[in-house]
Amino acid sequence: MSIVIAQEPADSPDAQALVVELDSFLTPLYPAESHHGYSVEKLIAQGVAFFVLRVDGAAAACGGVQFFDEGFGEIKRMYVRPAFRGQGLSKVMLAHLEDYTRSQGVDLLRLETGLYQTEAISLYERMGYIRTGPFGPYTDDPLSLLYEKQLAAQ
Repeated sequence: MSIVIAQEPADSPDAQALVVELDSFLTPLYPAESHHGYSVEKLIAQGVAFFVLRVDGAAAACGGVQFFDEGFGEIKRMYVRPAFRGQGLSKVMLAHLEDYTRSQGVDLLRLETGLYQTEAISLYERMGYIRTGPFGPYTDDPLSLLYEKQLAAQ
């Protein structure tokens, strides 16, 4: 199995398709006021570094990082297509996003995920992310969980 992760515009055909699939998955789970994911247009407008992971050439996963002046990065739109789950690709993508964040001179990575995304919650906690309070644009939302991880220097 060949795994390649490449940075590409969020409006590339594969990136757009992945974001649309993620939205289709999340929309029925949460009310509109608890949808915090960026649209493709907002990913671009906010300068999110966006990556697509391919397995044997097929777009399988995506994720991005947005950097803030306060000295942290935030994971955006991380998703693995259902057909590719169970192969450790979420760990590969998360490690890539962490490495990329460190390469930009940032050592704090944060994220927001929904309460009903139990697989994502489990992944983040296994990978050393700890619950935190609201940051950036987030306020207390009973359907959101906020995490952060201090990245070790490499």
